[in-house]
Parts: sequence; C-alpha cells; structure tokens
Amino acid sequence: MWGPAPLCALGRRLGPAGPRLLLLLLQGGHRPGQRGHREQPPSRPGPRGHREQPPSRLGQRGHREQPPSRPGQRGHREQPPNRPGPRGHREQPPSRLGQREVQRGHREQPLRLLFQRAHREQPPSPLFPRDPRGLSPSPLCPLYPRGLPLSPLSPLFPRALSPRDPRGLPPSPLSPLCPRGLPSSPLCPRGLPPSPLSPRDPRGLPPSPLSPLYPRALPPHGPGWAGFPRRSLSSRPGLYPRLDGRLLPVHRHVFQLNLRNSEAAIQRYSELLERVRKGGGESAILRHTQRNKKLFVRERLKLLLDDEAFLELSPLAGLGMPYGDVPAAGCLTGIGKICGIWCVFMASDATVKGGTIYPIGVKKQLRAQEIALENRLLSVHLVDSGGAFLPLQSELFPDKLHGGRIFYNEAIMSAMGIPQVAVVCGSCVAGGAYVPTMAEETVIIDKIGTLFLAGPPLVKAATGEYVSPEDLGGAKLHSEVSGCADHFAPSEEEAYECIRSVISTLNFQAVPERDTQHEQPLYSPEELLGLAPQDYSCTLPVKLILSRLVDGSRFQEFKANYGTTLVTGFGHVEGHLVGIVASNGELAQDAALKGSHFVQLCSQRGVPILFLQNTAPHPAGPASISQAEAHSSRLKAQASMMAAVACAAVPKVTVVIGGCFGSDSYAMCGRSFSPNFLFLWPNARVALVDSRHFSTVPGAGGSGCADDSELKQLKKKLEEESSAFYSSARLWDDGIILPQNTRKVVAQCLEIMAQQQYQAVSQCHHPILRM
Repeated sequence: MWGPAPLCALGRRLGPAGPRLLLLLLQGGHRPGQRGHREQPPSRPGPRGHREQPPSRLGQRGHREQPPSRPGQRGHREQPPNRPGPRGHREQPPSRLGQREVQRGHREQPLRLLFQRAHREQPPSPLFPRDPRGLSPSPLCPLYPRGLPLSPLSPLFPRALSPRDPRGLPPSPLSPLCPRGLPSSPLCPRGLPPSPLSPRDPRGLPPSPLSPLYPRALPPHGPGWAGFPRRSLSSRPGLYPRLDGRLLPVHRHVFQLNLRNSEAAIQRYSELLERVRKGGGESAILRHTQRNKKLFVRERLKLLLDDEAFLELSPLAGLGMPYGDVPAAGCLTGIGKICGIWCVFMASDATVKGGTIYPIGVKKQLRAQEIALENRLLSVHLVDSGGAFLPLQSELFPDKLHGGRIFYNEAIMSAMGIPQVAVVCGSCVAGGAYVPTMAEETVIIDKIGTLFLAGPPLVKAATGEYVSPEDLGGAKLHSEVSGCADHFAPSEEEAYECIRSVISTLNFQAVPERDTQHEQPLYSPEELLGLAPQDYSCTLPVKLILSRLVDGSRFQEFKANYGTTLVTGFGHVEGHLVGIVASNGELAQDAALKGSHFVQLCSQRGVPILFLQNTAPHPAGPASISQAEAHSSRLKAQASMMAAVACAAVPKVTVVIGGCFGSDSYAMCGRSFSPNFLFLWPNARVALVDSRHFSTVPGAGGSGCADDSELKQLKKKLEEESSAFYSSARLWDDGIILPQNTRKVVAQCLEIMAQQQYQAVSQCHHPILRM
C-alpha cells in the first residue's frame, strides 16, 4: 500500500509526464503487446479489484487475495512458478511486496523500475521501521485503517489490528486483546505479571468475599466501602464556595418558635437518657455490685475501651414497650476504639431483669451485628445473660430474625474474616451460652463467669441433685476440661486486659491519625436548635443548616438552579468528603430527577452520601387531569431516585432533621433503604402521614370513623406514635442525637466506615470451629 507522501514524491521526480505515468501505474501499468499481458475483452473486468478499488486498496487486496502464480496460469504463462505462498505476501512489508511484484512479472517495464527506485530512496520511519510511509500513527483518525496511519487508541476496527496488517508490525506482547495497535492496558489480565494476592486480579487486590457483583473493586456496600479511598488531594474544601448562613430578620420569628420546641424536646431527651443510665435501678445496681461482686456494665466499658468517647447506639430502646420498660433493651451496644481499632461492643446489663433477654433486646443485638457486618468491624461480647424471657418466647424464638439469628450471624461473620471475641463476665444460661462458644476467642472470669444450658435449680428439679454453679460450668471447668473458654482470668480487670491483648494479635491496622486542623464552620452549631423545624410550616432554608455542618461553611452545589426543593452538592465534615442530599421542600419531579442524578454520581465516584431528611406531609389528591399527570410524572421520578439510592454502593448516613413521612422518606434513604446509620433529631416526626395534616389526607374521612371523636382519637394516636422517642424506643433508628452534635457524630460514622480500607481481607471462607 502506498500513501500520498511517496506518490507525490514520485510525481515530482517524473516531471511533466508524471501524472500520466502515475495514472498508468495505478491502472496496472500494462499496455497492449507487453510481455505477460493478454488483451482483455471490453466487457470483462481486469484483475480483481485493480480497476474498481481506490489506490489505497490496490497493493493490499492484490497481494492478499490473488492465489499464487503457477505455470500455465492465465496472464502469466511465461512466468516461472511462484515459490512463496500467500503467507509470504502477507508477512512482507509493502516495500518488499512492490519489489517482488516487479521482479516477478514486469521486469521489462521501466516505469515499474522507476517506481521501485523512487520507493527505495524513501527514508525508513523511526517509529515503524517497516512502514514505507515513515508516518507515525495518528491518535485522531481510526476510520481509515489503510489509507491513513492507524490509530493506536481504538480497538473498534479489527481490520486495523488483524494479523494481516500490511505494515508488518509485530504483535504486542503485552495486550492480547489489542495485538498491534494498542498499548498494554492495566485491565488486560494476561498483560501483567500475576498478583501474589489474587492470581486473576492484575492490580494485586484480593477478591472481596462480601460482594459477588463487585469482586475486586467494591466491597459490600453495605455494605461496605473498602474500594473507595477518600479523595483528599483533588477535593480540598478551600476550593468550594462559602454558604451564606446569616439569619435574616424575616427568619427571626420562626427561629424562636423552633428554638423553644427544640429546648422542650431536648429536656425530655435528657430525662429519658438519665433514666436509662441507671439501668435496672439503684437497688439492682447495689445487688449487682456488692452481693455478686461484679462491675456495672458502664464500668466494664471504661476498662475495655480506649480513653475516648464512644458512639452509643439506640440508648432509649425498650422504653414504653407493651410488656413494660426494658431500659436500654437490657444491653448496651455501640462503637468504640480498642487499641486504636473501631469495634462494635454488645454488653449485657444484668441489672435489668437479671439479664433476661426480651424481644427488643434481640432486635438491638441483631442491629449491632448488622452494623459490624456491613462495615467489617470487630465484635466484642460482654455476656452476662439469664436466657430468654419465656412468657414472650413466641416473639423470641421461632422467626427468622429472632434469637437464633444471632448465632447464625456469628458463623457468617467468622467465615468472612470478621473477628469476634467474648468475655464471660456473669451467668450465661441457655441461648446466652452459645454466644461465647461461637466466638473465636473467649475469656472467662473466675468465681463470676459460668456457662451452662441449664442452671443448678433446673438440675435439682430434674434429678434431685444439688450441684454448685462453679462445678456445673465454672471458669476452671471450661478452661481446663471442656475447652469452651480459651483464657482464664482471676478478675474482671485482668479479663478486659486480656481481651485488649487478644485484639492486638488480630493483624488489624489502626486508622492513621488524621490531620485535625480542619476548618470549623463560620456559624455556630448551637444555632441549629432554632433551625430544627417544629413543623413543616416552620421550615427554614436547609442551606442555613448546611452552613453550620460542613467545614468552613463551604459547599460545592450541584444543579443549584434546577429542582430547588432538593439541595445536592459536595462538602467536607471534619475533613471527610461527602455528597449531601438535603430536603428543601416537597420532592417534586425535577427535584427527584436531580437527586437520582447526583446519587449516581456519588456512587460512581465512591463518595459517601449524607441525607438530611425533612419530607413534606402527604400532598392532597389531584383535582384535575393535569394534576393527575403531574402526580404521575412525580411518581416516576421518585421511583428513579429510589432505585438510585437503593443501588448506590457507597456508605450512606441519614439524619432526620424534621419530618419523615410517606414515600418521600424512601427516596431520602429511610430505614427501609438500609442506610449504614440513621439518626433523629429530638424534634423529628416519623409516620406514614403527618397527624397535624391528617384532615388533608385523601380518604381520611372514609376510614370508618363514625364521628369527630374517633377522628380526634386517631389523630392523638398518630401524634404519639410519630414522635422521635417512640421511634427510637422501637429501634426504628440508631438513636437520637442533639442537633449541635450532628457534625461530630457524622464524622465519627465516616471514620468508622472508612476503617475497612486498612484491613487485610482473609482468604478463609469457613468459620472457626472451636470443637
């Protein structure tokens, strides 16, 4: 194949007769009477493709598609047989092909010799030594694989990359998918040396056992976040515009109403929290500490955890239940640091009902295990349990998410390489005995810890024999005989020191110390009390809240002028980059489409998402066809946003700052959409409909209410059940947080979720079996 450059050079050498000679050359160079040429009738075409193909195709097709010459072949009877087969034609560069053709059949034609001589004088290309054109490959034009230089960037044109490449380029040893035109790609598994961690992964990343859909680049979401390091260099908060968080005079009246409501809600929250901190009451604490010689559960946590504040989960769980108050659901759960590593702890409180497990306690422990599973956090069990509360066994035992699920989760987490350790610091009876025996390492405390399926009273009732708790299942028995315990501790203090030593052997890397010199918001977080809406009608612009949460009050807004009832953008919370989706009114069609777009951006970029939820009350039904069409469009847009939120494979934290009503709450990552963490402000309302706008709900009057008294009773019930305290008592969230502490809590959650980036992923796919 000859490109334009050699032909132009040849034309200049031939002088005035050059165009005519070149035309004869491109038409085949044969004349009547020439040796080796036969007169062709006018109705029949000449050699295949020579007269109908453009000049750029003559050399290629003529040499690739013609069979080898043989004696007696038409048109070449006087020529000797052609010794090399078709392979020789394909493997030779174009310059050699032209020379061989001249030597074989056209030696008497001076035009061919001249053309050969002109070609020999072309300097070789420094990039492609066998390319007679001397042209470097063009990165801009992959559409002309033979008339113009080939592109090394496009694998979409197989002819340019096929083995029959006329340039004679050797295949690339690095990329089997792109043998000639493309450089090696880091995604081509055969082009790089095998990884010592994952033979099939060229990047050296171990496969994730959590997410079969994203085996290497993505851990579970959860589902997990190990594949998404924080972008700290390209997203400095100093580059973002500042929010204007000033309170205008028009906001003052609403601000004062909200402030008074928040103060009242916080007062009630403080009273309930103080009540919970006392456990089963003062008398129960005295009996527990003095007669039984045990430490109170909060004293145990002080010995176990590092000297830092920990994040307690759902402290108000269990209050106001149908079967009575169960303070803190009978166990404390939360996330704290041990030896610098974030761990989930589950500590039984034996002062509450003697450590008996209630349905709400099972639910609280399952939620703590779910958090540990999603974020790959080490679990620590402090077991002091009297077993299940038998009168409520139907709510504790038979269903999928009842008591047995705790043991199932222990096995699954062990198989996933998530460590679990336990301390037997009291009586572990019946189901409570399985928790320490299924843990990977267990410490039992002498004279305090006991482990058995049935205690001494049941043994005496069944056999008439009295046996002491220590002989039946004490520390020496299980550490010396049965092997159910791995470490013997003479005292509680030594037991917790032993657990800290065990955790130091887990080969977990602590989260590196971060730069604490992040920029504080320009506006006081204490003013969030006046921005927490008492009612939807008292809602102020959500950017006033954002200006008191993000670093330096800086916020990079996304689609600022479109769908303004939803605010989306990027900001930093104590140095952590987050995407923020904040309610600023009714979630209309354009706002939902905007939210869907932004959530997908965050998912693609690996940026965690913070949802600030304050959904509008249920709108009134459509009164016309146009309104019905608008409702339909809104429904479709919200469905799109729900799908984006559900499938976003990044950590999600939701804070309900106002209302959480109806289907809008789903699109804003409510509890049903499994955020990694969900918290409420004390003023929050959670219900299908807002009781304060109940009369505007379609069909409310036709729900069987005979008179106004029944409607008032229903509204009262909705008012009670939609409060934040009712929600938190039933574990519909992970706890109530004060507005002024939101920034700190969100930063803690982001740091907790990021810890799995520094963990080694175990290749073991089966649990550790003690027996």
